[in-house]
Amino acid sequence: VYFSLNITLYAQSFSTKGQFWTSGLTSNDIPSGQSSLESNIGYIPTFSLFRELDNNRLLDMELSCRLDRMYSGDSLINNIENFHRYWVRYSSDKLEVRLGLQKIIFGPGQVLSSLSWFDTFDLTNPTGQTDGVEAFRLRWFPSNSLSIWSWTILDEYNFLSFGGRAEISSNIGEWGVSVYHDPSDSLQTIGQTSALIGQAHNRFAVDFRYDGFIGFWNESTVILASESEIGLFTVGADYTLPIASGILVMAEYMSISNKFDS
Repeated sequence: VYFSLNITLYAQSFSTKGQFWTSGLTSNDIPSGQSSLESNIGYIPTFSLFRELDNNRLLDMELSCRLDRMYSGDSLINNIENFHRYWVRYSSDKLEVRLGLQKIIFGPGQVLSSLSWFDTFDLTNPTGQTDGVEAFRLRWFPSNSLSIWSWTILDEYNFLSFGGRAEISSNIGEWGVSVYHDPSDSLQTIGQTSALIGQAHNRFAVDFRYDGFIGFWNESTVILASESEIGLFTVGADYTLPIASGILVMAEYMSISNKFDS
C-alpha cells in the first residue's frame, strides 16, 4: 500500500512545496522475532527563492530536506534526516549555471537507462526521487538546435570528476554525445545496474531519440578502466493507442557486458 501527497504554495518571490508518502508491507513468511508489518513514512519539504532580473535573466535557489523513517512493527529500523537539495542558479536565454547539491540526469531512456550516471532512481520506489550530487553544472544554448553541457562533481571522498555533453536537434531526431572522467578508485555501482567499478575510469556515450508514428530511442555507453570494460545498451519504443484520450504502450530493453583483463 502506498500513498503520496504533493503540496505547493506560491508567493511573489518564493514558493514552498512538500512531498509526503507512506507505505506498508505485510507478510506471513517472516524471521522469528520480527514483526509481520513493515511501514515507511517520509516527507521532503522544499523552499525556493527567486528574483527576476532584466533581459530575461533569473537568479534562484532551492533548499530541501529528506525525512524518512522505516519501522518494523513499532520499532524504528532506519532513519534518514539529511539535505535533499541545496543549490543556487543563474539563468538567461543562452546560459544556465547551477552550483550545489543537485540532480543531474540526461538521455532519452525511460526506465532502463544506460545514461543513469548520477542518479539513484529505484524502480521499486514510487516517490520518483533520487539523491543529488555536489556539483557545478553549466549549460550553454548557442542556438535552438544545440545545447552544450559541462559539469564538475565533488564526491564523498573529495575526488573531483568532470564531464560534458552536447545535444543536437535535427529533422531526423535528437542526438546526444556524453563524456565523463572519474579519477576516484572507490567502489561504486553504475547507475541503476549492479555493475561495479573500483578504479579511475572514463565514460563515453551516444544517444538518439526519434518521435514519429512511433517513438524510438537508444542509449549506448562504454566505461573504460585499466582492468575492465563495461558496455551498456538500451533500446526502447512507445506508441499511443487511439483509444479514448490515448493509451501509451512502451517497451524497453537493456543489455550489460563486463570484460576483465586477465
